[in-house]
Amino acid sequence: MRALPEAAEYVVVGGGTSGNVVAARLAEAGLDVLLLEAGPDFGPEGSAAWPADLLDATRLGRSHDWGYDSGDTYPWTVGFERARAIGGCSDVNGCTQTWGHRRDYDAWAESGLTGWSTDDLLPLFHEGTRRMRVHTYAAADLTPWQRAWYDAAPAAGMPCLDDLNDVDEAAGFAPESVNIQDGVRVNTAFAYLDPVRALPNLRIVGDALVDRVVVSGGRASGVVVRHGGAATTVRAGTVVLAGGAYNSPTVLLRSGIGPYAQLAALDVPLVQHLPGVGENLHDQPFLLMSWSGSEEMTAAMERARSAGWAPDEQAMGKVASSFDTEAFDLHFLPYSPTHLTGRKRWSVGVSALQPRSRGFVRLRSADPEAKPVIDHRFLADPEGADVAVLAEGAAILRELAAGLAPLVGAELHPGPETFARDALVAHLYRHPDNYWHPVGTCRMGVDGDPLAVVDERARVHGVDGLRVADCSIMPRIPRATTAMPAVVMGEKVARLLLEDR
Repeated sequence: MRALPEAAEYVVVGGGTSGNVVAARLAEAGLDVLLLEAGPDFGPEGSAAWPADLLDATRLGRSHDWGYDSGDTYPWTVGFERARAIGGCSDVNGCTQTWGHRRDYDAWAESGLTGWSTDDLLPLFHEGTRRMRVHTYAAADLTPWQRAWYDAAPAAGMPCLDDLNDVDEAAGFAPESVNIQDGVRVNTAFAYLDPVRALPNLRIVGDALVDRVVVSGGRASGVVVRHGGAATTVRAGTVVLAGGAYNSPTVLLRSGIGPYAQLAALDVPLVQHLPGVGENLHDQPFLLMSWSGSEEMTAAMERARSAGWAPDEQAMGKVASSFDTEAFDLHFLPYSPTHLTGRKRWSVGVSALQPRSRGFVRLRSADPEAKPVIDHRFLADPEGADVAVLAEGAAILRELAAGLAPLVGAELHPGPETFARDALVAHLYRHPDNYWHPVGTCRMGVDGDPLAVVDERARVHGVDGLRVADCSIMPRIPRATTAMPAVVMGEKVARLLLEDR
């Protein structure tokens, strides 16, 4: 076990998707950096310590999970999987790299967040894509299940595209861009940390759970870390939180930074009253639709698998519902998992990308190992727009499935009993699901915004020397899967830190 140092100029809390980018960029610049990860550090790429499920890009890894879920907020449990290991969610995701649309980031800049427009961020998207070894499948590479939906998509207003990441493009269906090399998921530990691991000014410590930030005289001066069975204080010149949408706000709350009423109820001494900490939680609501398949599709897929690489996710569609007049607000994701032994599933997911519903993350106790209360309040917007958008997406998929009926077979889920719109809407309300893209709980905002947690330079309001660098600072989720936007969050905040020196 690597020992904790007594102090570091920069302490980065969280060795996940964004945190590794921040730590690597600061270390490359010659700065003294300590990276703390609550889960294990398995070492560089190629180390035998890496669990197989975290490397295998054909499935979603689950061996190192925080165990977060919806708790008792619904009559059933919705899992909110987050990776607790070096690399974070870049260890376990589906490897789909999408950027969203120009309106996403330009809207941030138009709200007063200088430096966050699409043109500001595009160089960082390109750099992140290069570092993460992203490549784009060709249409000829698609498996029979993926190709069937790709070929059918133009009938529903989605022209066949070469890729998904033209930020000025709206509807279309395209092969995915993925961070996969020789069947291995390329995470940010491989892409960003490995090139700098040998630098003497970078120290990476795993199994180091940060309890709270120490604030002295209005400035972050260090962190309290649980490591090796003991609580230790490490001094810091600057603290950068990169725990993601669930863990960054909980660290702030345990540090006394957040809504006073919540902190008082847990006997956490108030450091800075910031009522927006933990609020504005949102994710894109999701529905996984499944069909019975056919003998023809089964045989075609078996031939593809026997010939070599046959990914479960490989193409994606985007289209606008009647609620979006700017670009698009629906994703379609064909899915045909190979690792489910003893049964086959022929599925396509649909997600509403611009949700109006907002939830929250709150502490149950001041114990850093206690699971927080996570309530996304899926489909809770009073206008009912979120459920209406998702229902429109399901209707589009059913239209496509009708044209593919001989290949895809009969609908199994949600099934014929939901063919009437009212029945489908009732099903969606009873069975909320997520797209694994939580954001917004430490959101950026301009001066005078009472619910802003950080400013446009990612500085926590009212606390010097404390920044947040992950998807929690997003004011509103982009029309994207958030893996590459999370890399861009790290790239952007690292540059802000270097500028401010």
